[in-house]
Amino acid sequence: MNIAGTALALRLRRAVRKLDDPPSAPGWNHAELHDLIATATLRRAAVLVPIIERADGLAVLFTQRTEGLTQHAGQISFPGGGIEPADRDAVAAALRETQEEVGIEPALVQPFGYLDCFETISGYCVTPVVADVDPAYRAVPDPREVAEVFEVPLAFFLDSANLRRRRIDYRGRPREIFEFRHDEKNIWGATAAMLLSLVRRMEAVT
Repeated sequence: MNIAGTALALRLRRAVRKLDDPPSAPGWNHAELHDLIATATLRRAAVLVPIIERADGLAVLFTQRTEGLTQHAGQISFPGGGIEPADRDAVAAALRETQEEVGIEPALVQPFGYLDCFETISGYCVTPVVADVDPAYRAVPDPREVAEVFEVPLAFFLDSANLRRRRIDYRGRPREIFEFRHDEKNIWGATAAMLLSLVRRMEAVT
């Protein structure tokens, strides 16, 4: 990795919550959604925010969901899902889901921090787990869930010119939706919001 990439990696590590400081509910966006999901019991979930060290810098790994899914069909997301009773914690859930969805074994993944929890309108409180992934990984996506696995440079998300905001109407009131467009990929919704959380934390690091 070049010098700039090394500096970015150090900044990333300083920005995230440490593994001995896991986040808890409510999510950082709770105030925005309180009138939509206030009475709901949110299910706990975890996603992996996979960071890949490449020769030209750091990259973030994403999945694109298959079109046949009942929820989030075709959307771009981080690997992850609901925390099951057998999962020790959010890290264990994120590693399990990553292996099931993408075929990356836990031995190739080194978690090093968290982002703050994020609540979704689908009824989840999500814990994002940030981790290094061995650059030599080989993705073997589950075709029932994942149509494609791809990477985007982390620096792309740190450029404010690449962040877009739009308003949508949801259940009778407007909501602000975040999105990033990279080549032909539209990263929006919860995934974009979690990326924005990461960007804001990194911007706060001096």
